[in-house]
Amino acid sequence: MTSLLPHLFTTLNLFSGFYSIIATFEGKYFHGALAILMAIVFDIFDGRLARLTGQSSKFGKEFDSLADMVSFGVAPALLIYNYSLKAFTKMGWVASFIYTACVALRLARFNVKPSSGIHFEGLPSPAGGAIIASTILLLIHLGIDPLYKSWLTIVMVYLLSYFFISPIKYPAFKEIKIKKIQSFYFLVLFILVLSITATNPPLILFLLTTLYVTLGPLILLKKWGCRFYRKCLKKEKNPKKLTND
Repeated sequence: MTSLLPHLFTTLNLFSGFYSIIATFEGKYFHGALAILMAIVFDIFDGRLARLTGQSSKFGKEFDSLADMVSFGVAPALLIYNYSLKAFTKMGWVASFIYTACVALRLARFNVKPSSGIHFEGLPSPAGGAIIASTILLLIHLGIDPLYKSWLTIVMVYLLSYFFISPIKYPAFKEIKIKKIQSFYFLVLFILVLSITATNPPLILFLLTTLYVTLGPLILLKKWGCRFYRKCLKKEKNPKKLTND
């Protein structure tokens, strides 16, 4: 039974992505966005269960990638296209296709390259689905007509597409182990975040997903800044001697 649990959650992930596509075709954008967020929850659980029960397998990895392609590649692309990018006609569906293709490339690279467990290379596909879903939920909540923010959403789609295939590293949070002493504080933090989210779910979800998406570039900029600072220090410590000809 334990060996089936990860696959069951992967199937729920796939079902949520498929339902999101159906909801998008029916114009139920709120339900479509919510289904993508539910797919993320199921995707997190199937990976955790596979590691906890020691049931990780090549079949499970491939099944999970195919489910992710539907839930975080095809479903978000169709959702954002129908909700916002359709006004751009060809430019809109090309942007949606590029998003889908970059998710496929991201998942293929993840399958063939060894993972450190500490970070992901490129933006994880669930994070891309999360930012699209939370953006649409926020816009629906604010009552903003899609025609007024199409340019912002198409830029967002292109940026996400690049982040998927980029070498930018994102925290994986897979190897985090909570000690018994820390478990109480983790519970307090969880309750605090949950309470804040409950005050305005669309806004808080949008802020949290945006924070993670921008975290990779911010870490990269910090590394570049540190390298530049170290180079400047070396130049100050070892100034070049001027010689007269």
